[in-house]
Amino acid sequence: MQRLANKRILLGITGGIAAYKSAELTRLFKTAGAEVRVVLTPAGAEFITPLTLQALSGNPVHQHILDPEAEAGMGHIELAKWADLILIAPASADFIARMAAGMGNDLLTTLCLASDAPLLIAPAMNQAMWRDQRTQDNIGALKDLGMAILGPGIGDQACGDTGPGRMLEPQELAEFCAEQFANESLTGRHLVITAGPTREAIDPVRYISNHSSGKMGYALAEAAVESGARVTLISGPVNIDSPARVTLHSVNSAEEMLNASLNQLESCDIFIAAAAVADYRPIEVADQKIKKKTDQMQITLVKNPDIVTTVANSNNRPFTVGFAAETEHVIEHARDKMNRKGLDLIIANDVSQPGIGFNSDDNAVTVIQKDSEQRIPQTSKSQLARQLISLVAKAYETKN
Repeated sequence: MQRLANKRILLGITGGIAAYKSAELTRLFKTAGAEVRVVLTPAGAEFITPLTLQALSGNPVHQHILDPEAEAGMGHIELAKWADLILIAPASADFIARMAAGMGNDLLTTLCLASDAPLLIAPAMNQAMWRDQRTQDNIGALKDLGMAILGPGIGDQACGDTGPGRMLEPQELAEFCAEQFANESLTGRHLVITAGPTREAIDPVRYISNHSSGKMGYALAEAAVESGARVTLISGPVNIDSPARVTLHSVNSAEEMLNASLNQLESCDIFIAAAAVADYRPIEVADQKIKKKTDQMQITLVKNPDIVTTVANSNNRPFTVGFAAETEHVIEHARDKMNRKGLDLIIANDVSQPGIGFNSDDNAVTVIQKDSEQRIPQTSKSQLARQLISLVAKAYETKN
């Protein structure tokens, strides 16, 4: 069920004894790497507690259509926009009837009406209720609207009857949900991306840094999420909001970035070093602000650890991608850097060109591998990031 990784699943639970299975379903989604939010109807809350579902999902359980804690009190709209997929399990005959009639008289029906996400229905009811012509007409209406009906299964029921009406088992439902998503190029992979500058302290108020904005690294993180990856973003100080569905680790210095990177290597499949790491740091950092007493001041610098080289030569070595920001002989210098550092792939750009590179919204690069070079002309960093992630994914699969 790797396709569920990083997906947003909205699980609706209506009234019925099968609601106890929804706890296991929630656990399966979480284990597969999905983010789960649960919407519980009043009848559903009679069969399973919100506390149980909150503990399993890791998120508050939603029950009320007008939530005073939600942004602008419009919780149903927020949830409707949030979801990648909506699953109603169990779906009672009452809920199915209200959905077929287009009613929005509680939180669950309202957000179903307001969402563009795929909607899957897992019926659960007494066998006579399932066979009733009105229920079948309602099921037909939902199918005509493009909703997927999962089940029901046939077997013994809590009321003592035997026949159709059992909710499908959680594993089966989770697999149906996974099939709704394309097997994207990086599904199930863990990408670690460094971004932004580092700051090397001189004293409590001064530091050495560079002009990196972090835009390229953040765009790569967003593109990797779109490709199905689990993404950890290790970022120096920037003025950019973290992309959705990305685990962000904020750091300042090169040493902090190195330690954060090494901590991720055990589970890392692909490491992309997009950060502009300071080459040197002051050998001593003053405890107090240095006063301006003389016309000259000397600062002794020491070389910083080389993060991408350390990663590329580690025992738990991931597929390692570097960047080369050059001002002359761009391809030659980048290829030399790739070979010296033991990288699988390097992305070279000419930062001397106006309108691209540091602090710009655009960039133009050359992707260099052992036996190939591919030029990508100037485009927005967001568009470039998608092309780069696609190339990295292909190179990774070729090697593995």
